[in-house]
Amino acid sequence: MPTPPPAIAVAAVHKSYGDHAVLRGIDLDVPAGTVLALLGPNGAGKTTLVRILSTLLPPDSGRIRIAGRDPATDPDGVRAAIGVTGQFSAVDGLLTGAENLRLMADLHHLPRDAGRARTRELLDRFGLADAADRRAGTYSGGMRRRLDLAMTLVADPAVLFLDEPTTGLDPRSRRDLWDAVRDLVGRGVTVLLTTQYLEEADQLADDVAVLDGGRLVARGTPAQLKARVPGGHVRLRFADDDALAAARTVLPAAVADTAAVTLQLPAAGARDLRDLLDRLAGTGVEPEELTNHTPDLDDVFLALTGHPSTPEVAAS
Repeated sequence: MPTPPPAIAVAAVHKSYGDHAVLRGIDLDVPAGTVLALLGPNGAGKTTLVRILSTLLPPDSGRIRIAGRDPATDPDGVRAAIGVTGQFSAVDGLLTGAENLRLMADLHHLPRDAGRARTRELLDRFGLADAADRRAGTYSGGMRRRLDLAMTLVADPAVLFLDEPTTGLDPRSRRDLWDAVRDLVGRGVTVLLTTQYLEEADQLADDVAVLDGGRLVARGTPAQLKARVPGGHVRLRFADDDALAAARTVLPAAVADTAAVTLQLPAAGARDLRDLLDRLAGTGVEPEELTNHTPDLDDVFLALTGHPSTPEVAAS
């Protein structure tokens, strides 16, 4: 059975402003019904790439297909296939939640009855039905963001661009939005997500691409990217000094902290951990606590870009 074409296909895309190169030969494919998280520091080119893919900017060169359509020759076809939620809410605070959605339905030329039905469906799906007749200006930040996403979905897009959609949200509102994104992907929507919250990429993404200085410097699943970064270790805490001393006899390479009654040693994976516990079992000593640290996407980001992630509101 032939492999279906990617929902987003990008080849050799360049974009410069004067002498400043923002994108330097981006190649990127996103399979349908998946989430690609695009990571990068501010100024890396993430928002520029989203603006190009959503037909808001032309590239200087390169080939792009969105849902099989070419934005250079069929921009209207691309716009009909996509939804875009930017860093800043497009909600009109003077209108009610329902009025915002009905306005979007009218802008997409949905028939009146279909637009009203779609409004009710989205209000229910995003938990806004009870606030439908309230002015959106009275909504909490999380509610406004959910309404913003619902407005993007009025036309039922096949491809969704989310440009740092949870910036400024509290942790609970962020998780509510994550649940909404998972639901969309379960319905077959393809999502390209830009974010500086690395936990967000870890939670949502099938694949992660790291953009730095206008170039893609890494691509893979979260697990694959973490495996590229050294630093995994196991920390064992013991009941007393005698147990610590007994453990040190069979684990001479471990680094001891006598004040904390702990040993720390490298561990690359499950096999290392099993071997470690088997060796301890031979002494009759059991640790009171075992902590296994594996590199996370923060470690990956630091290793690849040379600095830690710093979530900010500024566009990149």
